[in-house]
Amino acid sequence: MTAALQRSVDTRLCIQLINPNTSLGMTEVMATTARQVASVGTEILAVCPQEGAPSIEGHFDEAIATLGVLQQVKAGREAGVDGHIIACFGDPGLLAAREIARSPVVGIAEAAMHMATLLATRFSIVTTLPRTLTIARHLLHQYGFERHCAALHAIDLPVLSLDDGSGLAQQKVREQCIKAKQQDGSGAIVLGCGGMADLAQALTIELGMPVIDGVSAAVRLIESLHALRLTTSKYGDLDYPLPKPLSGRFKDLNN
Repeated sequence: MTAALQRSVDTRLCIQLINPNTSLGMTEVMATTARQVASVGTEILAVCPQEGAPSIEGHFDEAIATLGVLQQVKAGREAGVDGHIIACFGDPGLLAAREIARSPVVGIAEAAMHMATLLATRFSIVTTLPRTLTIARHLLHQYGFERHCAALHAIDLPVLSLDDGSGLAQQKVREQCIKAKQQDGSGAIVLGCGGMADLAQALTIELGMPVIDGVSAAVRLIESLHALRLTTSKYGDLDYPLPKPLSGRFKDLNN
């Protein structure tokens, strides 16, 4: 067990925050936001894989990231965490993670979209690169929120620009949120990247409408599930993986 996964003995609830990319800076941004919204007594264990993609901006990156997500979920399960957050807006490996986890697993895109529908009849999404809009549309269809989403916007900058210290990406997020409010007829805005997590509260105040960060939403959803003593169903397709011999780097994942 790594030091990052050793939970405090007096912690009432321990949530593992998994950044599926290898960016330590982005991991820390999301961890800070998660800790700010977590209840007193909730511990946030923020982790990211040591190998993989430095950012996730397409189907290829998501495929690479999935193995790291599953490895981290397994480590979190062995450490006895009470829930796992997949902190990438593509929700890579979400259903596979739910199969191997004992505790709830929540993706930040799914969490943010659910929260948005509780606050408004229609919402807009602001994300990074235009190519990721297709991934967001796939998730809207998968989660059943197509009719709730009024429009999608991209700042046309890569994910890591949110962590380069220039402030340009943050300004473009603000501009796209203002555009969404003025043009889309939406009642809420979903931020479509975990690296935008620290922008939501200030934008909510400035725009006078809910701007939703999936990291914060996922923390609160897991806390709610824990309070209700509910976890992922093991009846049906999300039951533990069928026992079978795996080889190479995969051999221990389903143990």
